[in-house]
Amino acid sequence: MAYDRRSFIKSSSALMSVVALAPHTLVSARENYDFFFTRLSYESGDWEVDERMPANVLNSLIEYTSLRVDIKERVIPLSAPTMLASPFCYMAGHRLVQFTQQEKQNFKQYVNNGGFVFVDDCNHDIDGMFAKTFEAQMAELFGDKALAKIPNDHPIYSAFFEFDGPPRTSIELNGWGDDLVHDYLKAIIVNGRIAVLYSNKDLGCEWDYDFRNKRWLKEDNTKFAVNIVIYAMTA
Repeated sequence: MAYDRRSFIKSSSALMSVVALAPHTLVSARENYDFFFTRLSYESGDWEVDERMPANVLNSLIEYTSLRVDIKERVIPLSAPTMLASPFCYMAGHRLVQFTQQEKQNFKQYVNNGGFVFVDDCNHDIDGMFAKTFEAQMAELFGDKALAKIPNDHPIYSAFFEFDGPPRTSIELNGWGDDLVHDYLKAIIVNGRIAVLYSNKDLGCEWDYDFRNKRWLKEDNTKFAVNIVIYAMTA
């Protein structure tokens, strides 16, 4: 049940015992944080999108969990070796995704070594430039069938809060992009866990607002972001 899971995660000692047993989280012992948010920059596209989203998500992690959270977003080039030490990476954009050789190498190494990348299509368009070129990059790196839909009862939907699939967004309901409500997410699975979570829902834009404005929402729409992070840290 959601309550039991939340109670478990709220316990710092319980969470730290899980993290200690999960080397894929790549949490550095030299850090004073359990979690920091890494945005991946890449040479080909417009990665600097949804500027307020990371602060909003970090605020939710502080509000709902006991994770020790670095409140500053870290922007790290995909080509830099330091990205390999991130517990969680975010990548987004509207335009071309065409990795350099070093970017390909780091992305593949990070994913295969237990990292977690959340990738969001800011176009909300399965036929758009970002979607087509990112999916082509994943096929090149991991195979044509590696990126596939995940079922709506996947553990990521109950990792903290309970969902019956990906929540609908205002972008979808307003007819932006491909004018579709995507009732699924896609993922690349490595060793039984999601290593790359891929969304055509433009979730980053949905969460791109000052966190202080959440009080005006009937339901906090960043709760699913909490699920994504907790899954990345504990699965």
